[in-house]
Amino acid sequence: MTHVETRQAVHPDHAKTMDTETLRRHFLAKGMFRDGQIRLVYTHYDRFVVGGAVPGGAELVLDQVAETRTATFLERREMGIVNIGGPGHVSAAGETWRMGQGDVLYLGMGSGPVTFGGEGRFYITSCPAHRALPSRLITVADAKQVTTGAVETSNKRTIRQFIHPLVMESCQLVLGYTTLEDGSVWNTMPAHVHDRRMEAYLYHGMEPQARVLHLMGEPQETRHIFVANEQAVISPPWSIHSGAGIGGYTFIWAMAGDNVDYTDMDFVQPEDLR
Repeated sequence: MTHVETRQAVHPDHAKTMDTETLRRHFLAKGMFRDGQIRLVYTHYDRFVVGGAVPGGAELVLDQVAETRTATFLERREMGIVNIGGPGHVSAAGETWRMGQGDVLYLGMGSGPVTFGGEGRFYITSCPAHRALPSRLITVADAKQVTTGAVETSNKRTIRQFIHPLVMESCQLVLGYTTLEDGSVWNTMPAHVHDRRMEAYLYHGMEPQARVLHLMGEPQETRHIFVANEQAVISPPWSIHSGAGIGGYTFIWAMAGDNVDYTDMDFVQPEDLR
């Protein structure tokens, strides 16, 4: 079973007027990981898609999606898949990849139907592509690892880059994830915007009662959303994206837009936030 929800783009002037419920309805993606289902959120931010596939020991096939009006979902798209669950496998274009927890699979444009199986919980990201590139499994050991932040500022963290120019080539998809060290809570500080790209954050590895206070909005007109485990925030190009959590957590960041330059950020210092 495949379920697709569409999210329209929101102008920042409109976002300023939103109450909590409206803000969550437009920018929070929840309920994506349900046994026996593929659930996608199709956004009008760079036509980016986020979603989840939970085979539950059986197999699920992602093939035609009406929203793209193409013969198969990946006919004119590329995809990044992160396994946040147990051992699983993904098949496409006559190949099968075994994925452990934390592994990332890149599927190039034209890969055809995608089959998910095993005990994995698969986080799906996808965006339009202009050419076919080789599919590739990037394990946790293959990722480029960067340690940044400090204990003194409560943001010591490890960034693992997977679909990234320093690791592999893609059309416009950039993806990796960040894990906080024990005792650190801030995932991205100072905050930043990048008007040339949108971004999505999936928070996971959290206790059921834990929450992340996700900050968004324009730097001088900030808003917040409380996010639970396995929920994602869709971040428009005009919005900051930063947050602080209760207990340990990991967030998967994925972007699409004009370039694949991970460092293309316009930083906003804490004293300039409102």
